[in-house]
Parts: sequence; structure tokens; C-alpha cells
Amino acid sequence: MASLLVKGGNVLHGEITPAGNKNSALPILCASLLTDGDVTIRNFPDLTDVEKLIDILKQLGSKIDWNKEEKVLKINNKNFKKEFGEEGFPMGMRGSILLLGPLATRMKNIEVRKEIGGCTLGIRELDPHLEILEGLGAKIRNEKHLTIDTSAGLKEANLWQDYMSVTTTENFAMAASKAKGVSVMTNAASEPHVQDLCNFLISMGAKIEGTGTSTLKITGVNELHGTDFTISSDHHEITTLLALGAMTGGSIRVKNAEPEHFPLIVKTFKKFGVNVKYEGEDAIVEAGGQLQILEPYTKNLLQKVEAAPWPYFPTDLLPLMIALAVKSEGNIMFWNKLYEGGLFWITEMIKFGAHIVMCDPHRIIVFGNKPLQAATVDSPNIIRATVALMMVALTIEGESVIKNADSIKRAHPNFVENLQKLGADIAWID
Repeated sequence: MASLLVKGGNVLHGEITPAGNKNSALPILCASLLTDGDVTIRNFPDLTDVEKLIDILKQLGSKIDWNKEEKVLKINNKNFKKEFGEEGFPMGMRGSILLLGPLATRMKNIEVRKEIGGCTLGIRELDPHLEILEGLGAKIRNEKHLTIDTSAGLKEANLWQDYMSVTTTENFAMAASKAKGVSVMTNAASEPHVQDLCNFLISMGAKIEGTGTSTLKITGVNELHGTDFTISSDHHEITTLLALGAMTGGSIRVKNAEPEHFPLIVKTFKKFGVNVKYEGEDAIVEAGGQLQILEPYTKNLLQKVEAAPWPYFPTDLLPLMIALAVKSEGNIMFWNKLYEGGLFWITEMIKFGAHIVMCDPHRIIVFGNKPLQAATVDSPNIIRATVALMMVALTIEGESVIKNADSIKRAHPNFVENLQKLGADIAWID
């Protein structure tokens, strides 16, 4: 696996346009299977996770034309296979689980022969997805292999999730869009990428109410048509770029910065003394700011950042704020309410000299602005944690190495090259 060589201490300056949201690209690509019409997807990011899913779709009959330079993908699924071969449903890739919803509308039987896995954050459950499909009328059999029988067609359902699962909500939205009757999901996820998917489905003719809320009401239609849709900018990358400007003392302007999704993120930046301002669609961090953790009015409590499903502060952004805290004067608690393994990577951040105490698997306290030194660290299989390690390394004079950093390529196309344009001395090494 590739590593990153980081020669830190440079001030980052400049203007940059973020990539399209990977977490939008995967479900939208899967949702194209709901129609045999021509689908054009713009601002489509060039990522390893996307490449794997495209390979799967091509093997199953999708015709795909991807202009990576223009970031435009065109897909037609009229020749998509009616069934899988001996391998069964392709569960080898995590993102393939998003195929379950649309395939339930195309295939009469789906056979799953491999167990789903997870990543460092924790095991991902298959059960909620099966519950959604079963609620919509699929017959689930778990004998020699797991089989999903949709031969009788999908019908309306009233479903209430145990928790706000993004991918389960997305599978519901895709399957319910072509189920008979009116289906309702309570406790639905509402992240920006879920909103992107819902807006994509609406552009294909789906009837969806409640986009961006915790209740989705979907009236099924017989057919969906082709569409031309633009994926929104990645709010994870926007946040990273703004934080890097603040951490290195530079001025960063981020284009197409999705201001409608950023009020709470901007509010969280203020806890570290960082003022993010918007000019139209551009987000700006100016040079010369002082990183100082805001002291609460309740003096006997620590300042804190709590992360949970949207519209809470996004859990995936927590590592980026931890990196910012390491460079800020003062103390702050971070609380990851979602992932059971989301904070164990901080042992690597400590190698830089960061002062961090783990209270329990979900909470840490960062004692900021301590002396740091260049180091070699091992990144976990967590995209944003790897990015956080890189962010701190960029602020430390000397050479640091972020080992096994390939996970960045799963979410951020040309990320290192873009940072180089802003003045970062950073490069991939074997």
C-alpha cells in the first residue's frame, strides 16, 4: 500500500473546487438501475470505490461511458442481466449493498452467498436492509444461501428504523420508488448524500416527500425515466480544506461549498476560533486567525463536539476537528455517538506528540497546542482519520510519513495534487 511523505510547515493559500461527494456517487450509480433510459451524472468523482462498482455493473451488462477529465458518467442499463451466475450477489465490496434496493425491482430472486464485512469503524449490518425489503413484500429465506424473493413484486410499507442508517434509507428510497402504493419510513437518515439520492430519484420521476427530514413518504410509480443530474460537492472535503487553511495560518477559498449544509459545521469551527464566511457559494477562511478553543459559559464543563447522524455534527467529520483541536489552545471533548471503533486510531496521532486522553470507546479529551514533532504513523482503514493524521503532519516542520494512506483515494480524487497546488509539500511514496 502507498504511503504519504509530508514535509510540513508550509502555509497553504489559494482557491480550490472540491470533488463530487463519493457517498452520493455510489447510491446514485446504483439507482440508475431503476430505469432502462439514458442517465447522465455530472461532477462524478474518480475514486477506487467507484471504480469497483463500475466494474461490477459492466460485468452485469451495464453500458458505461465515463469521461474522467470532464467528470461526466453516462450509463444505460437496458441489457442488465436478469440473474447472477454461480458467484451470487457481489457482496465483496461494501458499496455493493446499495444494489439490493434497485435490484429488488429488476430481479425475481437475489441469492447472497457471501457474508458482508466492515471496516475499522465496525461491522456493517445486513439485517436492516433485509428488514426493509421484507417490509416492502420480499420473501427472505436463509437456508443453504440467503435468498431474496421478489417475484410477487414490491408493495407499500410503513417502516420505522431502529436508527438513522444512511444505506438502509437509500435502499428504501430506491425500492419504494417502484413499489405499489405509498410507503413511509420514520427515523430515516437525512445526510447531504441521502438528499442527493432523493433529488436524483425525483429527477427520474419518483414521487418523494420529506427529503432532508427524518420521515420519507414515497408514492411508487411503474416506470422511472432517464435523467441528467449533477452530484453535490463533498462536504467532507470542503471541511478538510477550510480546516487546513486555519491550521497552517493560510487563506483558503473553496468554490461550490454547499452553504445550505454548513450552518452547524460553521458553528463548530467557531468553537476553535475559526471564522468561516460565505460569499455566494464560496466558503472562505482568512489568514491570521488565532486557534483558541472557546470556553463555555458553564465554567465547570469542557467545550465539546458531539457527533451523530445528520442533522447532528457529522460523525465522519469528527477526525478533522480532532486534528484542528491538536493545534488549538485549550481543551475540548469529542463524543462519537455512532461508531464503536471510531476513535481507536488516536494512538497514532499521539505519536506526533498530541496530548489526548481516551475516556471510553466513544469519547476523548484533546489538550491542544502542545509541542509536536514529525513522526511515522500507521493510518487505519478509516478515510477521515487518515486525512486527520495528514493534516497534523502538514503543520509540523520536518518529514513525516503516513503509512498505508490509500484509503484517501477511496473518497478524494487528486487530493494530494490539489494540496500541492495550495502549497503543501506532500507526495505519494511506495
